[in-house]
Amino acid sequence: MRLVIARCSVDYVGRLTAHLPMAERLLMVKADGSVLVHSDGGSYKPLNWMSPPCRLEEDPQAGVWRVVNKADEKLIITFDEVLHEWAYDLGVDPGLQKDGVEAHLQELLAEHVETFGTGWRLVRREYPTPIGPVDLMCRDADGVHVAVEVKRRGEIDGVEQLTRYLELLNRDTLLAPVRGVFAAQVIKPQARTLAVDRGIDCVTVDYDALRGADDPSARLF
Repeated sequence: MRLVIARCSVDYVGRLTAHLPMAERLLMVKADGSVLVHSDGGSYKPLNWMSPPCRLEEDPQAGVWRVVNKADEKLIITFDEVLHEWAYDLGVDPGLQKDGVEAHLQELLAEHVETFGTGWRLVRREYPTPIGPVDLMCRDADGVHVAVEVKRRGEIDGVEQLTRYLELLNRDTLLAPVRGVFAAQVIKPQARTLAVDRGIDCVTVDYDALRGADDPSARLF
């Protein structure tokens, strides 16, 4: 983990353009290659970022960072002054411990993988990758590998997490092509929009129905 507090401007050039004028900001460079730009407000989300796989090109003489991804999108950070810089190796993270409902939801979907479609089969739960395990690795009716990320509440962070998994998995010629499914009890509209933009299918799942607690005959509607 590398943290830099600096007075800088930030320009994003890709499918659209965005500009952050000169101001003091926190730049975060993670071991997976991602670069995030934070301010001291605006909640926990970065003002702008570049997800891996990407490369960081530093030009100390010009005072510029260029972060470029495989689609040739660029995050250009222009420095006026570096106020503080710090680096520390956090090591391997054990991963997020899911709450009871989310963990049970994953188990139920593994048992009832046909929820995603006829002819689906489970390859493995907690399929390992260098950046953490994929909740479910499946094959669809056509034999195509599908990585399924399971959340109780589907938000943008979950889509970003699945995107990183897919980028890694699709580098493996024995697995590729691997497509993604984002499964949750509730999926926020922003998360659904981002998932669709990235070619990820969204599936809303009924926890009570999966665990047999929902009696359709008792419904009013």
